[in-house]
Amino acid sequence: MFEAVKTGLIPSKGPISGVVRKGPLVITAQIPKDPVTGEIVQGDIAVQTRRTLDNLRIAMEGCGGTLADVMMLQVYLVDGADAAAMNAVWREVFTAPFPCRATVVVKELLAPGMRIEMVATAHLGAA
Repeated sequence: MFEAVKTGLIPSKGPISGVVRKGPLVITAQIPKDPVTGEIVQGDIAVQTRRTLDNLRIAMEGCGGTLADVMMLQVYLVDGADAAAMNAVWREVFTAPFPCRATVVVKELLAPGMRIEMVATAHLGAA
């Protein structure tokens, strides 16, 4: 059985766990949600990407890890034209070796105004 990790981020209103862990494996889904108000931050893809990655950082730190522990990210964008700006922010946050990534363009995301969502898989501990 896995454990739902409390990270300090406002939990979802839906019946989901935002961060789960089993042993050294951590899986989390993050959106551009303000960690204080729980509202989706408004702004362009760069603003929303920064918020989403900052939420990922908070989630990883809540598990005792860092962004360097993230091995794989699945990124969902509502507009393929946002990829370049998302990549620019990505390079501000991650350094080589970069995590593996799949980027998918979708018709829409669940929350109005949300342009990005990320699902991360991380491994904490020795290689």
